[in-house]
Amino acid sequence: MSSTGSNYGDIHRYEQPRESTAAALAIVLLTIIEVVFVGLFTYGMLVGWASGIGPSLTNPLIEANMFLGGVLTVIFLDLAFIMLLYRKEFLPDVMIVKKRRRKWEDLYIREEDVDGTTFGGDDPWESVKRAVYPYYKK
Repeated sequence: MSSTGSNYGDIHRYEQPRESTAAALAIVLLTIIEVVFVGLFTYGMLVGWASGIGPSLTNPLIEANMFLGGVLTVIFLDLAFIMLLYRKEFLPDVMIVKKRRRKWEDLYIREEDVDGTTFGGDDPWESVKRAVYPYYKK
C-alpha cells in the first residue's frame, strides 16, 4: 500500500510481514535452547561454580568463571538471533515520511525573507554600514 501524500507522518510504504513457518520453528527451537542455557547459568550461579566454594567444583576458579561467561555469551547471542528473526519475519516493513527542515529555518530567518533583499535602491552609506556591522538596523 503506497500513499501519494507526502505530509509529515504519512505512511509512504507498508508491506505485510512474510510470517514463514520455518522462521516460527527456528524461533521456537532457539527459545528452547535459550531456556536450557539460562537454566544452566542459573544452576551454575546457585551451586557456586564461579565462587570457588562449590561442593562439586573440580575446575579452578578462572576456568569456572570463563565457562559461566561463555554460557552468558551464548544466552545473549541466542536472544539476539531470536529478536532478529522476529523483526525480519513477523514485523511489517513501514516507511514513514519525514521532512528535512530547509536551510533558512536553521538560520532563524523568516519565510518572507528567504530570498533576501535587493541591493539597489538603498543609500550607499547604509550599505557600507550594513557591510561593516551586519546587525545594523535602519
